[in-house]
Amino acid sequence: MAQGVYISGAWQDGASDWFEKTNPANGETSWQGNAASAAQVNAAISSAQAAKADWATCPQHDRTKILESYGEEIGKRTNEIAAAISRDMGKTTWDALGEAGAMKGKVAISINAQVERAGTKFIDAPFGSNHLTHRPHGVMAVLGPFNFPGHLPNGHIVPALLAGNTCVFKPSELAPSVAAIMVSAFEAAGLPAGVLNVVQGGRETGSALLHGDIDGLLFTGSAQTGLFFHKHFAGRPEIMLALELGGNNPLIIWDPADVDAAADIAAQSAFLTTGQRCSCARRVVVPAGNWGDQVVDAIIERARGLKIGAADEDNAFMGPLVSEGAAAAAVDFQTMLSKAGGKPLRRLKRLERGGGFVTAGVVDVTNAHHIPDEELFGPLMQIKRVDSFDEAIKYANDTRYGLSGGLVSDDDALWLRAHREMRAGILNRNRPTAGASGAMPFGGPGLSGNARPGAYYAADYCAWPQASQIADKAERLGAVGFPQ
Repeated sequence: MAQGVYISGAWQDGASDWFEKTNPANGETSWQGNAASAAQVNAAISSAQAAKADWATCPQHDRTKILESYGEEIGKRTNEIAAAISRDMGKTTWDALGEAGAMKGKVAISINAQVERAGTKFIDAPFGSNHLTHRPHGVMAVLGPFNFPGHLPNGHIVPALLAGNTCVFKPSELAPSVAAIMVSAFEAAGLPAGVLNVVQGGRETGSALLHGDIDGLLFTGSAQTGLFFHKHFAGRPEIMLALELGGNNPLIIWDPADVDAAADIAAQSAFLTTGQRCSCARRVVVPAGNWGDQVVDAIIERARGLKIGAADEDNAFMGPLVSEGAAAAAVDFQTMLSKAGGKPLRRLKRLERGGGFVTAGVVDVTNAHHIPDEELFGPLMQIKRVDSFDEAIKYANDTRYGLSGGLVSDDDALWLRAHREMRAGILNRNRPTAGASGAMPFGGPGLSGNARPGAYYAADYCAWPQASQIADKAERLGAVGFPQ
């Protein structure tokens, strides 16, 4: 049985309801234990509050050295992290190893971002100097998602700690195992007790964290949950709220472009990590006519040929969805599209091996009506055929979201239009939409967040700027009309 609570440098059993996670590939239990109780959540917050003054005043150099050591420790645990991720949520081994590698790489990127975007600056002035520094917010609650249970919370925690904040981390109940490995790496790196605390559990544990004495909430997850958080903290501007909420992402494919290359990019965009990336393309737009037909046929061929398997199966491109419930939801979404007038070109089906395994699906929604503007977290691509590039741009922007998008075309003029007119925080040309550089910001407008992009820009929401005018001594000001 796993221990569900880490407070002040020590693990303890959770005191609330029992829960367990099963591997969606084989049904084996990957984690089990009791969730943290409300009292334990408050104790974790109190531990972080008690540690925040010393950590905030710790010299930046010392905090940086500890985080650098943490990165090295994460590197030593790459295989262990990948195995834990695969057991919990079914990610293929190659994909999970990529996530573990990104966790280590995040440290150096965060250090550079902290210096560049939240560092210290002196500017000469006639009276002396202007001084810019940055200060931490305090205790940051970090709620992790299941799809990148190591990399995404790590992307909040590392810059938050670098800035001098302390953290209380609640992993997703759908992928809880990697948290303990992260804790062991932080302990080996010399992170002081109380600076990072962990509370395992589901909705009730998260609710207790939201109602606790925190100074900020850093969240990656669904728009529905993010909107709830936004309402919960309404009227409390002192709480730093950073939300990354996914997207209903468009990918436009337009002539001239290599048909096979375009199909590769589309399939990678839609089906990578079994469609469980918030940057996956959900809607693919092609021109009506023979060339568009060729692209769609090539996409279907790739969807049909993708190897699906468990983490340890050779050459598997897609693993299972995170749970049987997620697999059922994907089938239901496809049924809804069909009832709305969509034409399945390659059906998403649950596999006989059970669990979260599904095939990649492609649905032509050209003649469908009243399709909800929702993000399905699964390998289901919607194809839209249009008569003009104007119509393609209009359809691409017809969403409340704005996380990612892309254009596949060799035409520079089309790219200039797409770059100017498409509403997406991550906009790629001739590259998949799924995946992004950690050295760039990650986020977008609309329901994709609250204008607090992460990745390289996480340094912005982990510290607040303090601007000072400094003179060596007090002197008479001699202002016009002021008594002398």
